[in-house]
Amino acid sequence: MEVPSMYRVPDVTAVQAAAEHFGVTLTEADAEVYQKHLESQLGEFDEFVQARLDTTPPPRFPGAREPGYRPNAEEDPYNAWMWRCEIPGEAGSETDGELLAGKRVSFKDHIAVAGIPATFGAFALEGFVPDYDATVTSRSLAAGGTVVGKNVMNGLAGGFGFGGGTGDFGRPLNPHNPDHLTGGSSSGSAVALVRGETDVSFGGDQGGSIRIPASWSGCIGLKPTFGLVSHFGIGFGSDQSIDYTGPMTMTIEDAARALDATAGYDGLDPRQTKAVPDAYDSLSGLDQPITSLRIGVLEEGFAGATAEVTDSVNAAIEVLASLGAVVSKVSVPQHLTIGVAQQALSAEGGLGVRETGFFGLFAKTYYPADTIAAIMKLHQHQVEQLDPRSFSTFLAGYFAKKNYNGRLYAKAQNSRGGYVKAYDTALADVDVLVMPTTITQAPKFQPITDRAEALEYAMSGSSLLNAVNNTRPFNFTGHPALAVPTEKRNGLPVSIQFVGRMFADDLLLRVGQAYTKAVPFDQYTAVDG
Repeated sequence: MEVPSMYRVPDVTAVQAAAEHFGVTLTEADAEVYQKHLESQLGEFDEFVQARLDTTPPPRFPGAREPGYRPNAEEDPYNAWMWRCEIPGEAGSETDGELLAGKRVSFKDHIAVAGIPATFGAFALEGFVPDYDATVTSRSLAAGGTVVGKNVMNGLAGGFGFGGGTGDFGRPLNPHNPDHLTGGSSSGSAVALVRGETDVSFGGDQGGSIRIPASWSGCIGLKPTFGLVSHFGIGFGSDQSIDYTGPMTMTIEDAARALDATAGYDGLDPRQTKAVPDAYDSLSGLDQPITSLRIGVLEEGFAGATAEVTDSVNAAIEVLASLGAVVSKVSVPQHLTIGVAQQALSAEGGLGVRETGFFGLFAKTYYPADTIAAIMKLHQHQVEQLDPRSFSTFLAGYFAKKNYNGRLYAKAQNSRGGYVKAYDTALADVDVLVMPTTITQAPKFQPITDRAEALEYAMSGSSLLNAVNNTRPFNFTGHPALAVPTEKRNGLPVSIQFVGRMFADDLLLRVGQAYTKAVPFDQYTAVDG
C-alpha cells in the first residue's frame, strides 16, 4: 500500500519551538542552520517511507474472511459486542488434536483480527481495520476455534466498567443485574460469556482487567504467568511489563484448552524470555485430585472485604479442604503496599507508550505500522478524547520524569524483585495462595451527568480503588492468577482468586477444576434471558 507523504519542511519558527520542547533556546541564526540540515534529513526519511521495499508481510492466519457487522441493540441488548463475524479455523475435530474445535472464540477490542475493525474502545479510531492477526488470534484459529467477534472494552477513551459519566460505545450491562457494573476493562467479554454468546474470550489485564469483570459478572478469568501467552498484536495502555492477555470462559476446561492452544514462545513478543516454553499442557492433569495440596489463605487479601465476600470465599476454602487440600493461613505484608510501586511504574510507563509509539521501540519484531500510526495520531491530535484518568496518568508521568529524571521508574522496576521474593517465600511453604478476587461484589451503576462531577469521579476511580486490591499485585510480580466464581449472594456473583508459582498455571486450573466440579456451578452462574 502506498503511504501518503508526511514530509513537511519546518520553518525557522517551528525549529525554535521544537528546540524549546527539549529545553534548548535557539537564536534565529542557529535555527536557520538546524533548519537547513533538517530539510535534507527529513527529505531522506520521506524517500525511505515512500520507497517500495521488500518488507515483512503482516502475520495472519490464512484463508478468506467475511467483513462481519456491528450488531444493533435488538441483537445485542447487553452491549457486549463491538463487531460480529464468523471466521472458521483449521478444519478438523477435537480427536485430531485441535484444542478449540467447535468452540466460539471472541476477543477484547484491543486484540488484532485481520480484516475486522478495531476501535480500542475509542470513537476516534472507528473505521480502523488491522491487516494482521495477534498471536492469540492465529493460534486460536489454528486450534480449530471459530472467531465470532470483538467485545466492547473500556478503552483509550474510557468506559463504564467502573461507573462514572465518561466513555465511548456505551455501558455493557451486568448479566445478573443490569443496574450493576460489569467491571473493566474486559467488560464485554465477560457479558458475552455469561450470556452464552461465546465460549472463550481473550481479555487484557493491566491491573485486573480480566479478573475484575470475571468477578463482578460471574465467569472464569485467567491472567497467565507473565510472557506465557504472547502479547503480540495486542494494544498496550500502560507499561508493557504489567500487561497480559488470557482466556475468559465459563468452564475451567475451556480455559485450559484456550491456554494450551495459545501459550508458548512465538518470537514476535519481545517480552518473552528463555523461561517461556515452546508449548504448554494444563489439560492432561486437569482432573487430578487435590489431596494433600497445600492451600495458603492470604490474610492481607481479606482486608476491607465485605461480609458477603468473606463468608463466600471462606465457604469455598472449606470445599477445598473437604476435597483433601491442607489449608493454612499465610501473611505477605507487602501485599498492602505493592500498589504504590505499580502506580509509579505505570505513570512513566504509560507516558513512554505515548511518546515512543504504541508498540514501543528497540525490539527485533514485526511492527504493525498502521496501528502505531492510528494510535499516535490519537495521542498527538485527539488527546482530549482520552479518558480523564488516562490523561491524568500522562500528566503524572510527565511531572514525575521532570522531577526525578527517571529515578521513579527505575526504582519501581528495581523494586520488583523484592515483591516477587515476598510472594515466592510464601509459595515455598504452600502450593497455592487464595483470597477474594475482588473484596466487594459489583457496585450499582450511578449515572453522572454533571461534567465536573464526572471528571472528579474519573480521576478518583471511585469503584476502581478497592477493586484492584487483590488483582494489581500480580500484574506487577508476574505470578499467574485465576478468578473463579464461588456463588451468588443477593443476586450478584462472588469470586475466589487462586495465585501460584511462576508457570504453575496448570496447578491453578487443576484447583479450579476440583472446586467447580464439587459445587453446583451451573446453577449460580446461570442468568435469565
